[in-house]
Amino acid sequence: MNIIVCVKHVPDATADRQFEGDGTVDRVGVDGLLSELDEYAVEQALQLKEKADGDVEVTALCVGPEKAADAVRKALQMGVDKGIHVSDEAIAGSDYAATSLVLAKAVEKAGTETPVDLVVCGMASTDGVGSVIPAMLAERLSLPQVTMASVIESQGDQVRIKRDGDTATEVIGATMPLVLSVTDQSGEARYPSFKGIMAAKKKPVETWSLSDIGVDAGEVGLSVAWTHVEDTTERPPRSQGEVVKDEDGSGAGALTDFLASKKFI
Repeated sequence: MNIIVCVKHVPDATADRQFEGDGTVDRVGVDGLLSELDEYAVEQALQLKEKADGDVEVTALCVGPEKAADAVRKALQMGVDKGIHVSDEAIAGSDYAATSLVLAKAVEKAGTETPVDLVVCGMASTDGVGSVIPAMLAERLSLPQVTMASVIESQGDQVRIKRDGDTATEVIGATMPLVLSVTDQSGEARYPSFKGIMAAKKKPVETWSLSDIGVDAGEVGLSVAWTHVEDTTERPPRSQGEVVKDEDGSGAGALTDFLASKKFI
């Protein structure tokens, strides 16, 4: 079985994140890491490998600048067999449509020798939180999709998932090849062990450009994005809070007036 898990390198949420002059997020001058939601995708891909009969290879696929290779490296440390990093300056500023195109072409190239049976994604990225890449990827690859899975079961080429909704739990099944996305309820992701960290140094990682996967530079990037940020303003510094005193029994009323003025009640 050939499994590809899509991973993304995102800015650290605890870091001081900035926008570039063109409205794109600064992904070079800020610390980044593997998206936490993609760690669940890696975990489920590895569990499918451990439970499957026969040979299974799991590949981590990432699109992004040079520093994005760290996301692939983290996946390798968790237990993934090899990595693919698609890196090209023309990709900067790409929206969901362009990103899904690059991912789809990379998946197709990765499956040239051994067809891809399963493409696993997180439910969303922790920076964009769009949740649309799995569906777009399935459409471009002409594959069925089973998305937002909290429980995944597989037997042979059959995959069945449970999807938790607001009022009910759905059970959905499909036959491989397919695109699968998992939620943060699918199970805790494993921590890389020392053995895994050392082993990751010897695992192969391929770096591809747009020309390697057959994508024209004019099809990606900020210039062809469907949306873009026109302007940004830095968050103002936090102001001193207001203290409501209750020396004469009027504290409750004063607190109510304050909350109402802020439209909290």
